[in-house]
Amino acid sequence: MKLDTTTIAALAERLENCQMQQQDTTKITDDYPDMDWDDAYAIQDAIRSRKVARGARVIGLKAGLTSHAKMKQMGVTTPVFGFMTDDYAVPDGGECKVSELIHPKVEPEIAFVTKAELRGPGCHIGAVLAATDFVMPGIEVIDSRYRDFKFDLKSVVADNTSAARFVVGGQPMSVSGVDLRTVGIVMEKNGQAVAFGAGAAVLGHPAAAIAMLANHLAERGQCIPAGSLILSGGITEAVAVQAGDNVTLRVQGMGSTSIRFV
Repeated sequence: MKLDTTTIAALAERLENCQMQQQDTTKITDDYPDMDWDDAYAIQDAIRSRKVARGARVIGLKAGLTSHAKMKQMGVTTPVFGFMTDDYAVPDGGECKVSELIHPKVEPEIAFVTKAELRGPGCHIGAVLAATDFVMPGIEVIDSRYRDFKFDLKSVVADNTSAARFVVGGQPMSVSGVDLRTVGIVMEKNGQAVAFGAGAAVLGHPAAAIAMLANHLAERGQCIPAGSLILSGGITEAVAVQAGDNVTLRVQGMGSTSIRFV
């Protein structure tokens, strides 16, 4: 690590204040260009600790920038990982207040719920599928705290991978009855299709993102517990939204989930 604990705490406070006050900021690597991966995840951990100390509960995990489309859109080459707290959850068909966000975008995802612990190193797609209880449609609302959604990989890791809100719904499906590589999705905004894709857009198979997450956590002495909700990453490029928009995600064989922006 290149940053001391005081600096890490200060950067966590800066980023979380931006989130709570709906204010953007320049990417933190502008000020600390030598920060490393451990620093970035330490800042994310400090943000999580701040939220938990105020009574929030961590209710899920997420992989980010896992599709080639998203990597190209954001100018990065490696997936990142973050967490979701209970205040990020929106009921299926529920409302998301744009006034609580900075510049929200939505992306279509396949959500996994585990029935057994997943632990690396060496976690692979087969292990993920064996440990999965069911999958279902999920829409993640991302909202980078960085000005104009411009960041590098270490900055976005520190910012908890732009996590902001999410919704899951539809018809839970066992992975034994579906090839997640070929599952098709359509995301609609105000009744118009704005994104199309298939599960293979996420690292060739959405479960690969979950395996990478388990292996990432193993390096830190952690695992994915049984009963975890995990968003496997955006299948398409993110789509900007504003108040008045209604977004629906339809996933082949899994029904649909939706969210309204007010």
